[in-house]
Amino acid sequence: MKIINCTAYGGPEVLKLDEAVKPAPKANQILIKIKATAVNSGDVRVRGLKANPFTRIIMRLIFGWNKPRNPVLGTVYSGIVEAVGEKVDNFNEGDEVFGLTGFNFGTYAEYLVANKKSILTTKPKNASFEEAAAILFGGQTAHFFLKKTKVPDQTGLKVMIYGATSSVGVAALKMSKYFGAQVTAVCSDYNVSLVQKLGADKIVFYNTSDFTTDSGQYDVVFDTVGKIKKSQYAHLLKNDGQFLTVGGTTYANESLNQLLFIKKIFEEGCYDAVIDRVYDMSEMVQAHQYVDSERKKGNVVIRVS
Repeated sequence: MKIINCTAYGGPEVLKLDEAVKPAPKANQILIKIKATAVNSGDVRVRGLKANPFTRIIMRLIFGWNKPRNPVLGTVYSGIVEAVGEKVDNFNEGDEVFGLTGFNFGTYAEYLVANKKSILTTKPKNASFEEAAAILFGGQTAHFFLKKTKVPDQTGLKVMIYGATSSVGVAALKMSKYFGAQVTAVCSDYNVSLVQKLGADKIVFYNTSDFTTDSGQYDVVFDTVGKIKKSQYAHLLKNDGQFLTVGGTTYANESLNQLLFIKKIFEEGCYDAVIDRVYDMSEMVQAHQYVDSERKKGNVVIRVS
């Protein structure tokens, strides 16, 4: 089978198209033929060890010192169940599924073996394989952070989303609206049509205006791209407001409940699979180059097979 091998830490050029032995499922495992995956900020962060010097040391200890211990990166996928082990009773051959692998990676490949209790389920019935792969990373990250706030439990809260056109930002905007929040989207004026389509109540362009003037207005300020600091923008929050950022040391944990929630709101038409570009597996280097450019809107999807 074809895989993308991360041969070292570094730029996109460290990713090589390679061959590997097709895995076979054990008794409690499922063999999935991957149809689509995605390139997200987590992938490029690990590939390039993109962090401050101290965090890079921690990342090397976790992922591997000189190169990733699992050289097949990728954390999200959609595909078709090709075979099941004899002890698998919750999936059948032919099921169309989607899921996450977290720090186990492994989705930059034509096939994936997953435990029957892994974080996967049947994909949304109204989603293509590309859409199913696209909604996962941003969806689970946004859900993880928003669950730390009162947004899911109390309607009418004011939420500012910085980086509203990133994969996490798109998901956070749609989920906040789903929970009944009033959302201010912070993005560049180049992306105004997208955030309007997503339903933002207010749009502020960071490149043409000052988004820091609404002192004491927000219950939540969510930095979905890891570019701003609480010390600089705490004045935007109400007295009991919360500042969230994906740029800290907290990593979003995946869960089956998250996955089922993502599936539910997509099937209800309340979550959008914003896909900027689709690349073939052989174009993985170009896909990473594009994500590195920080110009993507929403998600970059890889068509595997």
